[in-house]
Amino acid sequence: MAIDGVSGRTSYIGSGILNLRSQLDNLSQQLSSGRISQTYAGDGTGRTLAIGMREQLANISSYSDTMVNINTRIGVANLSLQRLNAIGSEVKGAAASAGSTLDNTGQTPGQKTAGLDFFDSVDMLNAQTGDRYLFSGRATDTAPVTAADQIMNGNGAGIAGLKQVVSERHDADVGTNGMGRTIISAGATPTSVQIGEDFAANPFALPTPIGASPFGLKIASIATTIVGATVTQPIETPPTTPPAAPNPVAMGIDLGATIPKNGDAVSFTFNMPDGTQETLKLTASSQTPLPANSFAIDPGDPLAVPPVPASPSITAANMQSALTDAVKKLSGSALSAASAIKAGDDFFNKTPPLRVAGTAPFGNATAQVVATKADTVFWYNGEPDSPSDPARGTAIGRVDDSITVQYGARADEQALRKQLQTVAVFAAVTTSATDPYGSDKMAALNQRVAANLATEPGQQSIQNIQADLAGSQAAMKATKDRQTQTKALAQTMLDSIEGVNNDEVATKLLALQTSLQASYQVTSQLYQMSLVKFL
Repeated sequence: MAIDGVSGRTSYIGSGILNLRSQLDNLSQQLSSGRISQTYAGDGTGRTLAIGMREQLANISSYSDTMVNINTRIGVANLSLQRLNAIGSEVKGAAASAGSTLDNTGQTPGQKTAGLDFFDSVDMLNAQTGDRYLFSGRATDTAPVTAADQIMNGNGAGIAGLKQVVSERHDADVGTNGMGRTIISAGATPTSVQIGEDFAANPFALPTPIGASPFGLKIASIATTIVGATVTQPIETPPTTPPAAPNPVAMGIDLGATIPKNGDAVSFTFNMPDGTQETLKLTASSQTPLPANSFAIDPGDPLAVPPVPASPSITAANMQSALTDAVKKLSGSALSAASAIKAGDDFFNKTPPLRVAGTAPFGNATAQVVATKADTVFWYNGEPDSPSDPARGTAIGRVDDSITVQYGARADEQALRKQLQTVAVFAAVTTSATDPYGSDKMAALNQRVAANLATEPGQQSIQNIQADLAGSQAAMKATKDRQTQTKALAQTMLDSIEGVNNDEVATKLLALQTSLQASYQVTSQLYQMSLVKFL
């Protein structure tokens, strides 16, 4: 009888041991990693779904990082907007409640507050996170606003700042004689008074037509309660026929044979450079001394022999004198304030800015010129704001497969630009304590600053920008909440495909260890067997 050796049989036992060892290694790896396999091939029929779930989880993680960055940027921008909103309230309050008392620098305490707040405003608009400027639109690597000191004072190299632009415009508006670029005369008859502008348009000038002067008081209308007097509304005087250039516009009143009564009034209305209107009301009076804003009625001399009747021509001359004084006061006060507001608008709200044409003195200037960076500070350096390109759309972040949020901003948006402009003008204007109209000028400026900082229906406000950013944050919060739920569901499904039950794996592992140990013992005994032992 043939007796087989153990080597052939033990090879099967060895293969079984290796198989058990492989299973033991797989179970150990599952127990340590928590996954059924280290490759998608080992995931079985659920591998395709597992790949999709992992991609979804990776996208959610990426969107979460994006939202963290966007929330950080919006948070910093909102802090700047909160401070700017507070600055607007501070300056508005200072302008509305402050008096017109001047210090040794020719400014009021309210203007001092505005000066500090202007520098603070520039810092807020130049806010950045990392290397990204938040109020430059898409030009995120450029500080949007020029340094505050340069905006105010220029850069010292022949490049004018706001103060110089305001001063030049003031001289051009008030004129060399302080009459607001108007001419007051006796008119066509001895009983009339006329006021007109000092420059007329010339549409026939070659090579370029000359428009009406943008400077000074502009004639608007005249009205009177004097029965029998005749008023002439603004008209070219005397009229000319093309192709001759027209004469300046004027308006006037003719008393004729009428003697005004006490309380009768004449009202002269003017358009100001900033778009507002001012009315001078002169009242006829026989009082001595003459009240303010009045003109004397000629009493005649009833005691003379023969009696001298009251004279309409003398009364008209008195009206002319009173009108001259009133226009000078108006020019030194309300016109000067309106001029500063207009200069600020030309500096901040025009791209490029506008300057008074010509050289000093500017009292006879008749036109404006476009500024260049070689002669004037340009306050804004970021991407220009455009109605066709909303500021919020200059920074867009995708926070979900089908959701994006917009959080861009530009420092020259209407609300931000208008407040910066108003605060800057308020801080830039100075006057002299010896100026007879200085107090009235500051009162007029205070009034305009307070009005310009008030919220206007239909106009953008800083709160509107904050609301836009808050809307983006709300959208991200809702998206993140939904993604958190989706992530939990996706992870649960992925665990059901790729994950293992640790208790089950541990039980299998113990069973395999027992089987492997028994296999090792049998194999060991077989290898130690000999013919002698077998017999």
